[in-house]
Amino acid sequence: MSPKIRTYFDLPESDSTLPDQIAAQDRRVAARLEDVGAVVAIMSGKGGVGKSLVTASLAASLARSGKRVGLIDADLNGPSATGLLGIPPRSLVESGEGIEPAVTPGGVRVMSMALLLEPDTGLAWRDSADAGFVWRGAQERGALREFISDVCWGELDVLLVDLPPGSQRVAELHGLVPNLAGSLAVTIPSGASRDAVARSLDLARARDLPVRGLVENLAGARCDACDRVSPLYDGEAGRELADQFDVPLLAQIPFDRTLARAGDAGALEPWLESGGSVQDQIRALAETVSGWTPAGPEEA
Repeated sequence: MSPKIRTYFDLPESDSTLPDQIAAQDRRVAARLEDVGAVVAIMSGKGGVGKSLVTASLAASLARSGKRVGLIDADLNGPSATGLLGIPPRSLVESGEGIEPAVTPGGVRVMSMALLLEPDTGLAWRDSADAGFVWRGAQERGALREFISDVCWGELDVLLVDLPPGSQRVAELHGLVPNLAGSLAVTIPSGASRDAVARSLDLARARDLPVRGLVENLAGARCDACDRVSPLYDGEAGRELADQFDVPLLAQIPFDRTLARAGDAGALEPWLESGGSVQDQIRALAETVSGWTPAGPEEA
């Protein structure tokens, strides 16, 4: 039987109102997270910055260090975590307790819309063709809630949530997980990325969402022969955003041909086993994130 995410129309509380159904699901979210040490959001204001590659590499590095790691690919329309980590499509199993996440050879537990769709098939919601943006957004929020509540995550040290581009989803995740351990914002050095990520960070600050650090991806290009890094962009978005929002710049990751090839081949875990300056940066980032703890009541 192919696993499927339940919709609000399929919930057992069929006689209850929609708010009752959402409240019941929120209770399941809380129950699933009881055994999760920290939930960390990976966010960006702009697509195309390599956020998912950073997230998948971070998850693999955390697992390699001995942490119990889960990864939610919350980019429902452009899921990529399974491809980056070499997980076959439609490899979920349904149990009496819920959906069992796919597991990489290195032990990362993954939930993604890519595991529910046929290969090369786009996501289509069960609604009319002229359904409004507000209703579509409600469905996407419901799917994120179900990715937490209906998946058997088990005991985890860290649950990473790879959010789609934009600023609204991190606020929605914070609503589901009030004691979110923090978010990690990803940018590239360009001015356009700086502006987009700045808007997301401003919204996070306005809503008291905890932003714990920045990663500047594509911070130059690494030479395979000499390991020298040359600039790819004129801007310095990472440092500018760190100064403007008083957020630490945790890593500046250059373009690395071996990392790009490993991501395309779904071989990030074996790539991390090899030595190199970029691998060292990702390991250092993982060590920092592994120390993050859930926000206390005064921070949530």
